[in-house]
Amino acid sequence: MRRVTGLLLMLIVTLGQTEKPLSPGGKMFSAYFTQLSRERRSVSGPRRSDAPAAPLERLSPDDVFLAVKSTARFHRPRLELLLDTWISRNTRQTFVFTDAEDEELRKRMGNHLINTNCSAAHNRQALSCKMSQEFNMFLKSGTKWFCHLDDDNYINTGALRRLLAQYHHTQDVYIGRPSLERPIDAEEMHGSTETKQVRFWFATGGAGFCLSRGLALKMQPWASDGAFMATSERIRLPDDCTVGYIVEALLGGHLTRSPLFHSHLENLGLVSDVHHQVTLSYGGGEERRNTVSLRGPFSLGDDPTRFRSVHCVLYPDTSWCPGPRQHLPSL
Repeated sequence: MRRVTGLLLMLIVTLGQTEKPLSPGGKMFSAYFTQLSRERRSVSGPRRSDAPAAPLERLSPDDVFLAVKSTARFHRPRLELLLDTWISRNTRQTFVFTDAEDEELRKRMGNHLINTNCSAAHNRQALSCKMSQEFNMFLKSGTKWFCHLDDDNYINTGALRRLLAQYHHTQDVYIGRPSLERPIDAEEMHGSTETKQVRFWFATGGAGFCLSRGLALKMQPWASDGAFMATSERIRLPDDCTVGYIVEALLGGHLTRSPLFHSHLENLGLVSDVHHQVTLSYGGGEERRNTVSLRGPFSLGDDPTRFRSVHCVLYPDTSWCPGPRQHLPSL
């Protein structure tokens, strides 16, 4: 790390003393500088989101495409909960990508329930199959932002739009939360026998992540019209890793880390102030419950995921939420 930093400082001083455009050799220095920047980023981690003084653009709910990945066995225990809570406030923007037809869900969602005909297995081929269709549908939608979620995520769309408004949808923006505290190392296949080591950060799909349209358009050669599955096989990793691979390893972009996205992989009991969080999740059974610490308005028995309680804190005017006097303060 010291060697990389020293070389960067030497190169910055040299470039700062150059009054004329760089000679042909300057291209080599430019490429070298870019490589050193990537090395420094791989050591220091993804950039953190920093809010500018004012939003860069105004976003309406219809500017964001919300894609939820699910599977047949979770239609009843997970999707119905989402339909009763956050999806009920975002029906026009939300599409559920699953692997089986469901008459009851079809009645509630219409053509926003997408039967991908992908495998119901939880492997990289099945996951990448669904992500490929999510990405294609977003590109056709013409919306400004693509946000991927799992069916155990609650998304606070107001907080989401406030976060995304800090950027412009024409910029290259990839924002989410990594599941690891280091970049992932993978082998990139070249032909049938040759491989190359690649290193990149990725945002875990379990916490949700978002892509700007500007960046998504650049991703098309590796992500649209079936190319996503081929790219996933190239590194033999699942869908969320493949997104990071395309953005960082192939396009030279970067992941912006946001602490407002949350998955079941972290201790959700430490999450506070649900009004400002973008995504929440839950995990574990009765003995290993992992949820946000929120008192009321429902008991743990009636609301084990805490999603109904979160929803009533954010939207107390919801018809099935208890009246204000029945609400307990949140922790």
